[in-house]
Amino acid sequence: MANSVEFAEEEHDLAAMRRHYQSEGLAEADLPADPHAQFTRWFREAAASDLHEPNAMVVSTADATGRPSSRTVLLKGHDERGFVFYTNYGSRKAREIEVNPYVSLLFPWYALSRQVVVTGTAQRVSREETTAYFTSRPYGSQIGAWASAQSTAVASRAELDAAYARMTARFPEGEPVPVPPHWGGFRVTPLSVEFWQGRENRLHDRLRYVWDEDGSRWTVERLCP
Repeated sequence: MANSVEFAEEEHDLAAMRRHYQSEGLAEADLPADPHAQFTRWFREAAASDLHEPNAMVVSTADATGRPSSRTVLLKGHDERGFVFYTNYGSRKAREIEVNPYVSLLFPWYALSRQVVVTGTAQRVSREETTAYFTSRPYGSQIGAWASAQSTAVASRAELDAAYARMTARFPEGEPVPVPPHWGGFRVTPLSVEFWQGRENRLHDRLRYVWDEDGSRWTVERLCP
């Protein structure tokens, strides 16, 4: 019974938690012609606001049966072609992308009362692009890519640390670390990009770019909050 009371109190607290958003809003007239320009504008503002890891995004994928999974990944590149992140190609997200390339990205910039939601298709970047990024990573991150069989079960932390130690012995610091053959990037080519701005009374601004079916241009539509 005590547990039921505690749970009820917790539910009540959650129901009472709310924040009234106040901002100047987002109007259609404010938007550039393509979503990349608007994303660049908002991303610069997020970075200038000293948010913790403004390039953190939730990547959602689904397997061949439609069962979804999500995780937080760091954005490592964006341009007119799409949004790039890197991973172990044996990871769950990579395996799901191989059978179902449709993905969603969510940038949760809560401190700014903003979100960006991208839907599109993912495909591997070139090996040259992967190599260029991998060589820019810190030594420890390079070794970690070799040591971790991402998304697979491991018996203990000690086993993971031992794998890392073996890789440091194999690739000593100060010498070039090759790119693991099982590791690389994905580029998400957007089909839609929604910019969400919090407003008062839960009447948020939601403006979504949608790529026309004929593949010629972006159109913008407003969504009800």
